[in-house]
Amino acid sequence: MKYLLKGGKVYKDNTFQGLDILVEDDRIVSISKEIIPDGDSYLIDCKDKIVIPGLIDVHVHLREPGFLYKETIRTGSMAGAHGGYTTICPMPNLNPTPDSIPNLQVELDAIEKDAVIHVLPFGTITVGEKGEQLSDIRGMADMVVGYSDDGHGVQSDDLMRQAMKEIAGLGKILSAHCEVNSLSGDGYIHDGEYARLHGHKGISSESEWAEIARDVQLSKETGCRFHVCHVSTKESVDIIRKAKAQGIDVTAETGPHYLVLSEKDLIDDGRFKMNPPLRGEDDKVALIEAVLDGTIDMIATDHAPHSKEEKSKGLKGSAMGITGLETSFPVLYTELVRTGVMSLEHLIKIMHDNPAERFGIGTCLREGDRADIAVFDLTTPFIIDPQTFHSKGKATPFEGKEVYGKCKLTMADGRIVWQDNTTEK
Repeated sequence: MKYLLKGGKVYKDNTFQGLDILVEDDRIVSISKEIIPDGDSYLIDCKDKIVIPGLIDVHVHLREPGFLYKETIRTGSMAGAHGGYTTICPMPNLNPTPDSIPNLQVELDAIEKDAVIHVLPFGTITVGEKGEQLSDIRGMADMVVGYSDDGHGVQSDDLMRQAMKEIAGLGKILSAHCEVNSLSGDGYIHDGEYARLHGHKGISSESEWAEIARDVQLSKETGCRFHVCHVSTKESVDIIRKAKAQGIDVTAETGPHYLVLSEKDLIDDGRFKMNPPLRGEDDKVALIEAVLDGTIDMIATDHAPHSKEEKSKGLKGSAMGITGLETSFPVLYTELVRTGVMSLEHLIKIMHDNPAERFGIGTCLREGDRADIAVFDLTTPFIIDPQTFHSKGKATPFEGKEVYGKCKLTMADGRIVWQDNTTEK
């Protein structure tokens, strides 16, 4: 099949240019001005829209195998396509956990059968994510994008050191959920003003940054390529900034919600509950500064769908996690680009270029490359409505928010996997 994407502003060589893109089969065969349509090409009108490489998310939860009532490979990858993503990396808190080749193969088989975009899984660091013994790190190396025990911090210094040595020898990435269990305790929102005023149990900032500090030093010691998941505190930012200045091989991500919301936005509703929690306003400011200066390298949604019942029990009783794949780009474009906090080019850098470079995944808009493409309308506002989500998870703190930046089309491997044909009023 041949497609001609015509008349859009194309993100190429870190700038937006008025170009057309011709796709044939799974490849981009031409990018230039005024490509003349032929009778064999399906014309896609991109006038007044941007055309970018498909977005990349290195931290999502697809729940399959094990928890299909929350999400499946099919619904999660469709959610990604709906949000303009063409490459996503699911975390391994599954059943069975991908801690060995046979267990990993269960997930890979589901991906092969049902994924509509590129789904590249993580293997676990430890068996069952229990933090007691190492998984089959070496055996899984050619089948995973990296290693993580996301949802759990590895509590043992010695075990984390062993893991980093093993992973360093393979040239792979360790992507760590950093949390000291004894410091987070039974808290469930940020240990700040809202928790004190409303009688909630808090999660301290130190529970995050103390383990980041440990892992940074272990990365320095072992030479392991270290990536920090969902950074949420100003202290974490300082540690990562200093580590980079020392030449330690560390990168970091944060989520859209940490850049747009803080504890002052909390209400007693499960759609505001995630781990790590929404922190203080000063943390939000520090995170934005870190994204702008490169201390935090990329955006990852930590897309974590749950059932309606699991998210219906307020801040105290609801499960941790919110959906994010279908809201990430419009929320960040609306709140950070339209307000002048960052450029559109920088947003694409942290949602595509940087994760692509760090993890060695995804593609760019270049002739000969795989055709992974997203088209966005930046001019027409719309309301975030969870009932339009492809994800089974509907819990988002952005429900009802007016935003700009609707995904109009997503193409993976030269196939249209999402197209919005609605007419806006």
